[in-house]
Amino acid sequence: MRDYDEAIDFYVNKLGFDLLEDTVQSPTKRWVRVAPKGSQAGILLAKAANEAQVQAVGNQSGGRVFLFLHTDDFARDYANLQKHSIQIIRERSEEAYGTVAVFADLYGNLWDLIEPKNPCTR
Repeated sequence: MRDYDEAIDFYVNKLGFDLLEDTVQSPTKRWVRVAPKGSQAGILLAKAANEAQVQAVGNQSGGRVFLFLHTDDFARDYANLQKHSIQIIRERSEEAYGTVAVFADLYGNLWDLIEPKNPCTR
């Protein structure tokens, strides 16, 4: 990522994640962790530290979806993405495993928003 506060704003105020930790480690580095509400799994928001890392921001997975956000209410969370003008890459579809749409975070990383048909298996 390029900016801690910008990333916190996106994940906390737009996606509705919890801010688990924001600890200053040096004048240029913070330890920032966020997680979907009620989740034990979090994401470390790490600021790019050199030019190679800056070039990789938003393309860590080579343009593929690699983050999955499970929901128990697809309509609610999809409406929230739209409310905050979050870029929808692939519109809602019904798949064998559940309802899914692909969205991009503020840096272009691709996420699946998924409401599984059987939450115990996905």
